[in-house]
Amino acid sequence: MTLLLVALAVCLIIGIPIAYSLGLSALSYFLVYRPELLTVFPQRLFSGLNSDAMIALPLFIVMGQLMNDSGITNRIIDFSNLIFGRLKGGLGCINVFASMIFGGISGSSASDTASIGAILIPEMEKRGYTKEYSAGITVASSTMGMVIPPSVPMILYCVTAEQSVGKLFLAGLIPGVLVGLSQLIINLVISYRRDYPRENFEYSWGNVLKVTRQSLIALIMPVFVVGTVVFGVATANESASFGVMYSIVVGLFIFRGLKAKNLPESFLKAIKTCSSIMIIIAVSQLYVWILALEGVPLAIANFVIGLNLSPVFTLMVIMNIILLAGTFIDVSPAILLFTPVFLPACMAIGISPVQFGALLIVGLAVGTVTPPVGTCLNVASAISHMEIFDIFKAAIPFLIANIFVLLLICLYPPITTYLPELLVK
Repeated sequence: MTLLLVALAVCLIIGIPIAYSLGLSALSYFLVYRPELLTVFPQRLFSGLNSDAMIALPLFIVMGQLMNDSGITNRIIDFSNLIFGRLKGGLGCINVFASMIFGGISGSSASDTASIGAILIPEMEKRGYTKEYSAGITVASSTMGMVIPPSVPMILYCVTAEQSVGKLFLAGLIPGVLVGLSQLIINLVISYRRDYPRENFEYSWGNVLKVTRQSLIALIMPVFVVGTVVFGVATANESASFGVMYSIVVGLFIFRGLKAKNLPESFLKAIKTCSSIMIIIAVSQLYVWILALEGVPLAIANFVIGLNLSPVFTLMVIMNIILLAGTFIDVSPAILLFTPVFLPACMAIGISPVQFGALLIVGLAVGTVTPPVGTCLNVASAISHMEIFDIFKAAIPFLIANIFVLLLICLYPPITTYLPELLVK
């Protein structure tokens, strides 16, 4: 195990991408300690991806990409303006609320940052908000993209942990909404102190009905996609397939922001995103298999049981590890590494896999906006032409909402388990 971990650490320090770092460290383990098992290497890479549940992952990525390219972002912003435009700091509220809605469509925090940020960061700056504040609230609110269902990281966790996708979708709903509501309150407090402006919106019946009608077309899709999975009408694969078809029809014939000639480019973007995730999944599953071969998850579970820690204290310790690791490990490999290591220990002391999964996803969402690796930080930096540390400092007040919800998940399990137990049998 020392060789395995040291090899991984060295590869990461010298800048080798996480997927290849995992693969090289696993290869070094086989070459030194288990050369007779080298034939297992390609077999485990293949078996890591050979899962029916894995089909939903690329489909949800394609769905999010198509909805992103179809011009749905403008409709979501208009609908948010309808609700919050008259409040001080209305554009900040619009930013947060639009991220809540868009998160339920794209399933990706980085997509949220790119789509919402490209429009609202420059617009907020024009309206008198500081550039730091505009970028900070954008990256912080985008953390909801992977918490509010449907969520690509949640599907990845469910594949790794062999759990119900529908249950985890429901488990993330209340935490995601609580993060959004808390960030709305924080924005209002700051906006009133700094005297940020209200927005101009024509509240005529005709305009209100027009905006609502256009927005409902977009809002129905995540409700349908998640609802069909939760209530057993369709599997995650079938629901994701429907979402792709819905995205194409809406983008081509209703919003008309998606052009038939641009479909290959949209598919190519989704393929590139999916390929990078699939490579990580394959080598991570190999790495996890080695950990299981050496008995690491069982040893950690026995160690935790021997400490006689309460479930709450155990989760809080794991929460801190997740927050720390999230600063230098991306979401996908972190899920694939932490799940088989910590989940058996949690289950051994009575913690629900659904509660642990929600804690893991919400905690890693914070990692997307913490330097130096933070994916959303780097996207916002490219949009705003600012240093990632300046954006991070501006995002800190809003990340307090995320930490607050993480503590609630640790202290009060029903926040994640109530809806799954109520609606999924």
